[in-house]
Amino acid sequence: MANDYALTFNMVDVDGDGLISAVELARLMEVLGQPLTPEAAAAAISRMDEDGDGLISLDEFAAYLG
Repeated sequence: MANDYALTFNMVDVDGDGLISAVELARLMEVLGQPLTPEAAAAAISRMDEDGDGLISLDEFAAYLG
């Protein structure tokens, strides 16, 4: 399942570390014309973050979307 979302995930993961941070999510939303406050970005991350590290892995991303 994760492979189905890998292309999208990699576009959001700007620094290529294999994780999506609140900063990367906020940057994406700004580009899409829907800016988020840092607090809103952190809240969105926490909804997807299964292991509590404050970051989104590809597996967490796919599980949330799938």
